Amino acid sequence: MYDVIVVGAGPAGASTAYHLAKQGHSVLMVEKDVLPRYKPCSGAVSPSVAEFFDFDFTSAIDRPMRRVRYTYKLGDPVEAELTTADPIWMVKREVFDHFLVQQAQKLGAQFKDGTAVTSIENRGDYWQVSTTDGTLEAAYLVAADGANGPMANWLGFPDLTLRTASVLEVPAAVENDCAINFEFGLIKQGCAWNFPKSDGYSIGAATFLGQAPADYRKALEKYSQSFGVSLDQGTVYSHPLKLWDGNHPLHTHRAVLVGEAGAIVDPLSAEGIRPGMISGVRAAEAIHTALGGDLQALANYTTTMHATWGEDMPWAKRIAGLFFRVPGIGYRVGIKRPTATQRLGQILAGEVRYADIAGRVMKRLSGGLLSG
Repeated sequence: MYDVIVVGAGPAGASTAYHLAKQGHSVLMVEKDVLPRYKPCSGAVSPSVAEFFDFDFTSAIDRPMRRVRYTYKLGDPVEAELTTADPIWMVKREVFDHFLVQQAQKLGAQFKDGTAVTSIENRGDYWQVSTTDGTLEAAYLVAADGANGPMANWLGFPDLTLRTASVLEVPAAVENDCAINFEFGLIKQGCAWNFPKSDGYSIGAATFLGQAPADYRKALEKYSQSFGVSLDQGTVYSHPLKLWDGNHPLHTHRAVLVGEAGAIVDPLSAEGIRPGMISGVRAAEAIHTALGGDLQALANYTTTMHATWGEDMPWAKRIAGLFFRVPGIGYRVGIKRPTATQRLGQILAGEVRYADIAGRVMKRLSGGLLSG
């Protein structure tokens, strides 16, 4: 019997496994796909995650970037530089995720990929986990199987609304001075983006309010053309977004949710990798304490995530509610301000909370509505 089985080997699951293995616990990661595998994701990671780990991330970073470029309806461009201590990392998930799993393995975590979990059963003081490769047992269970995974439902957590994003992965010659790109106005109540990699673009689109369009392809085609590429040169992938929608439990009897399985995704920026990895770190701390006999440890994990992250997300949601309803005004009174990119970097780095800036931001957006 294992101390812990982690279902899902994305950044959140691998982070949990790494820190549990570091504490000397027997850990098994189970992943339905074979790694390395492509994961639909634009792949921007705040380097602030490095403070939670004691290894060098350099080999897993595709390219660091500081330049940011914004447009409104493909015009009125604004360019700026991130002023944070470190640039944002652009990563390829097939590389980044596998790298994190390998770090956990170096500390003794075991890994079974190409192995889907088919059912789970609580046996009181342990979990029985049925897989396509046999039955496993563990004292504790970590659900890290993403927005579409069945674990949260099997564990009795309520269904949460899923939104949909699309990403066009297209090969291209990318200049050294390229920028992280955001486009507002092209997609109703949402945005488009282009996150360059070393050998191509990850061009994405999503809505954050209201009804999502049935197909993002028309918007993606128009936006991609502004970079000299087209849909037929690459591949379009759709994937679910499970955005945080208010504080909810992240634990149950001998089990926790981490990452997107627990909707730990920013409702304004859709940032999920950094908060997902942090949730994995916090979950590992709680399970380590629980294995030591503290019956309140898993409840403390939920409390900690609410206090350090979840309680800030209503502010993100309120800003999104104003900004994406009237993106033209939001662009004029928000994005075009010289401090906008500085604040973006600070938010992504965890240096500033939405609560610290929400009053000023919402006042400007409301004032723009009244004057407009």
